[in-house]
Amino acid sequence: MSNPNPNTPPAGQVDVRGPRFSAWITTGVLALVLIIAAFSVPAAAVLLAVQAVGFALGATQGPGRSPYGRIYRSVVAPRIGPASELEPVAPLRFAQLVGLVFAVLGLLGFVSGLTVLGAIFTGFALFAAFLNAAFGICLGCKIYPLVARFRSAAPNPSV
Repeated sequence: MSNPNPNTPPAGQVDVRGPRFSAWITTGVLALVLIIAAFSVPAAAVLLAVQAVGFALGATQGPGRSPYGRIYRSVVAPRIGPASELEPVAPLRFAQLVGLVFAVLGLLGFVSGLTVLGAIFTGFALFAAFLNAAFGICLGCKIYPLVARFRSAAPNPSV
């Protein structure tokens, strides 16, 4: 059965351009967090908390339902045409979870007064986002198969 709307990928798949668009916005936000942290750690913490919410939505709802994914789907995708390449959602959700972990650790650093620790973890998230945005290298997606293999090899506690 064909997809009735060519701009809407089939379930479980996303247009590869969407996550890269999101990664560019994330890169900008995280760079701004580091710049703001030099002047106001509380303001940087607030902005990082907002980004963490975006990561959390991407991890739990999928990249198409994250704030940046919604912008891509409603504003950008209709103007650039149907996707020529799709990718699975599961690795992208895992990548968002990794971003969330870095953002939360960065936020904890900023809030607890360990500004350098906050900047380091924000920098980790920024590095990963920039790799995806600029080069299409999704670190979380690269790690995902290893985690999936480990999870499938883990004993089932319900047996």
